[in-house]
Amino acid sequence: MISEHTKNVLAATLPAVEGALPDIARTFYGRLFAAHPTLLQDLFNRSNQKTEDQPRVLAGSIALFAHLQLDPDAARRSFLINRIAHKHASLGVTADQYAIVHEHLFAAIVEILGEAVTPEVAEAWDELYWEMANLLIGEESALYSAAGVAPGDVWRTVVVQQRRQLSPDAVSFTLVATGGQDLPSFRPGQYISVQVPLDDGANQIRQYSLTGPTGIDEWRIGVKRDGEVSTYLHERVFEGDTLRVSTPFGDLALPDDDAPLVLASAGIGCTPVIGLLNHLVEKADSRSIQVLHADRSRSRQPHRGELAELVAALPDATLRQWYEHGVDTGAADAVRIGRMDLSDITIDPRAHVMVCGPAGFLGAVREDLHGLGVAEDRIHYETFGPELLRLGAAGTD
Repeated sequence: MISEHTKNVLAATLPAVEGALPDIARTFYGRLFAAHPTLLQDLFNRSNQKTEDQPRVLAGSIALFAHLQLDPDAARRSFLINRIAHKHASLGVTADQYAIVHEHLFAAIVEILGEAVTPEVAEAWDELYWEMANLLIGEESALYSAAGVAPGDVWRTVVVQQRRQLSPDAVSFTLVATGGQDLPSFRPGQYISVQVPLDDGANQIRQYSLTGPTGIDEWRIGVKRDGEVSTYLHERVFEGDTLRVSTPFGDLALPDDDAPLVLASAGIGCTPVIGLLNHLVEKADSRSIQVLHADRSRSRQPHRGELAELVAALPDATLRQWYEHGVDTGAADAVRIGRMDLSDITIDPRAHVMVCGPAGFLGAVREDLHGLGVAEDRIHYETFGPELLRLGAAGTD
């Protein structure tokens, strides 16, 4: 816990620091990568550096954590720390790396704010940083322990057993262990990191949700072609090839009760939903389940047939789908043309709503859910981009 004096200093300086955080974050990453270039090549998502998404995430996380010290909210703090810790664990982040971040972050703060960083101000923000860092270190240590691995030792080599085309721009890979070893178990809704060697020598990492059943010794992922790592997987990875992947992590999990479920997704965001549905089918789950999916068109929809088959295999599940482009099939409410609109959808107030998809979709669906009277603590979601901080600031997972 930070001291009351530190809270007072934070309250007085937060507006100025928060306003400068985007510049501080850019300067920090410039310093960090100049001193440790391999971090940009082999750990950080360099595409997010080019678009400045990652500096926005860093600035947003620090600002949000600072606000939560002044206006405590245990649920929101838990959301922030848990989501970041799972991402860090999937990348193999270790405790010693927080000291490296601290060195370059505070050098950036001094460079941008100059004389405004008095010893008192520096001490307060230093205390805030280590409060957040130590929470993350503790949570990441617990995740590594639960996974049965040493901190950072999350990587393994797997073999591609099957490659299957899901749509014109999406493929699935079935992965199996090498050398007669078993793959670690995972919870439905979790993801793995995949690291690929690119032509310029970089080893870039991205996360992909596990879509297959949990009760078999193989992992399945779906990959949409939309960046340098996914392009590598689409063009160069086939049956018999090996991949470097992480232990499964991720905090999107089915709530531990038998309340009704609503699973809403868009595009390749259906992959966590496929994983959740496979688990529900394995359990022969009899609760009421509504599956809602939005896509650009039926021809480009990944997992289209599998989604319908899984819903049909459940005793009390329904499927509604929206397509931006297409022709009305006359299938009553089952298929609609246009973007997902929940205004005439009835949702049980006891239901858990799990939302998976790109940033704009997540925001729009949350607004619709609030309009339908769905409580914030009944909404759970998955996203791999910087949107998680804006969503985290608005509520809890």
